[in-house]
Amino acid sequence: MPDDLMRYDLLAQNALKGVVREALRIAETQGLPGEHHFYIAFNTRAPGVELSEKIAARYPREMTIVLQHQYWNLKVHDDRFEVELSFDNVPEHLVIPFDAVKGFLDPAVQFGLQFETQAAARPREVEAPKPAAARAEAHPAPAPAAASGTDDETEDGPLADEPAKVVSLDQFRKK
Repeated sequence: MPDDLMRYDLLAQNALKGVVREALRIAETQGLPGEHHFYIAFNTRAPGVELSEKIAARYPREMTIVLQHQYWNLKVHDDRFEVELSFDNVPEHLVIPFDAVKGFLDPAVQFGLQFETQAAARPREVEAPKPAAARAEAHPAPAPAAASGTDDETEDGPLADEPAKVVSLDQFRKK
């Protein structure tokens, strides 16, 4: 088979990331219509990702955010989006390049996309082998809301001795 010098796999991924970008632009300008809400999984170590050191330590590899009832200041750019979320009643500003996005799901209509991350992971001082999920929901008010972050932790801290888990977005689909 001849080499794909056009890199159609990357062209297709970039086109599908345009779907994510446009869905976020609709949410940015009009809010989320009806029951629509977004689960967005991303590589927390990808170049261009900006999160506080506290959140980076808590989610050292991957994080899933949910835009539904409590999010603020969503700004969508051509190459990234920014959003403010509340984690344990602490507002956090996140910058997420579209190249860092690994998955997108709108469970209201069972629409989902999965991507291979294109950028190499950047090193972090804190290392843990598990992906985690954070949940933040959309809310029109500008004030921070109640804690909505979740992760797999014990009373002693993250489950650092467990192997990494692959989480499928299918688990969020209605059956």
